[in-house]
Amino acid sequence: MATRRMISRLFYITIEDEGMLAEAFANLPGDRFAIAYKVIDTDDVFVTTSETKDALDRTDVPYNLLAQEDSSQISLYHSTLSREELGDYEDAVKALGLAYRAIAMACVGVNGESDLGFDLSDGIDSYTYFQAPAGHTFIWRLFSEKEEAKDFLDKLTISDPRAMEWASSIPLDSSKELASFH
Repeated sequence: MATRRMISRLFYITIEDEGMLAEAFANLPGDRFAIAYKVIDTDDVFVTTSETKDALDRTDVPYNLLAQEDSSQISLYHSTLSREELGDYEDAVKALGLAYRAIAMACVGVNGESDLGFDLSDGIDSYTYFQAPAGHTFIWRLFSEKEEAKDFLDKLTISDPRAMEWASSIPLDSSKELASFH
């Protein structure tokens, strides 16, 4: 795993041929974790991490850099298990959230749990998952508004002070504050 940077960035890129990403990723050394997520409602915009961008640069994959985000602007609320298993992959999880134009994500459980403690009757569009290299698949709730995160965590955690403090500390108020790449 590459050393952590003081200011980590997430990048919006576009690439002419998506197949080039798969080829480049397949040729990376085994200790590299490369990831790119297609941004929702776009045809050819991807979000990637600094480590992946550096790997693409080393393999001379032609892409266009559209914009970047400071990864500290995207907040993650971990469970104990997700913090343990995903500590080295936080930028990859944040890139996933950013692909959905989320400003924050809360780990709400692990795939296979019989009761995740929340209602999916309004649909699953606000949820995604990330599989840890250790094997667990974590379920994440996506938030595009800080107030939405506060309301959800208030109900989910029954007003747990740590959860409410996290929700209040989300740096952005809305996904409208994210970088534009058009």
